[in-house]
Amino acid sequence: MSGTHLSAEAHARLAAELEDLTTRGRIDIARQIEAARALGDLSENGDYHAAKDSQGKMEARIRQIQAMLDSAVIVEHEASDGTVETGAVVAIRYEGDDEVEPYLVGSIEERREGVSVISPGSPLGQALLGRRAGETIEYEAPNGKLRVEIVSVD
Repeated sequence: MSGTHLSAEAHARLAAELEDLTTRGRIDIARQIEAARALGDLSENGDYHAAKDSQGKMEARIRQIQAMLDSAVIVEHEASDGTVETGAVVAIRYEGDDEVEPYLVGSIEERREGVSVISPGSPLGQALLGRRAGETIEYEAPNGKLRVEIVSVD
């Protein structure tokens, strides 16, 4: 699969986060670093090292978001015909288990409360794509083959 599949809402949220990090975020970190420098010796200055660590993490997130947005494929969520596709919430039950678990097939950036995310490129994600409720599929997991029943597709 090429690109990161995102809904229009997730794309807009990521673009807003990127804008915030590259403007307000960078200014705030620069102020923290400057305030820590004013305290003196940088070799033993915990505030300075913490601010530089925060700066590194923020810059890594900026690069991550930029890469996602550069390769983003906007997925329109139309009324589903019951087929598993990117953006669908799929309820599955593992063979031998009574519990039904809901999963969103898509990017981790699409996560929602109470629903785990399955990447469409993962073995389970690939096995689910194009299938319908009521079907039982088998896929290769790190611990061997697993069978799951698709209970519903929303």
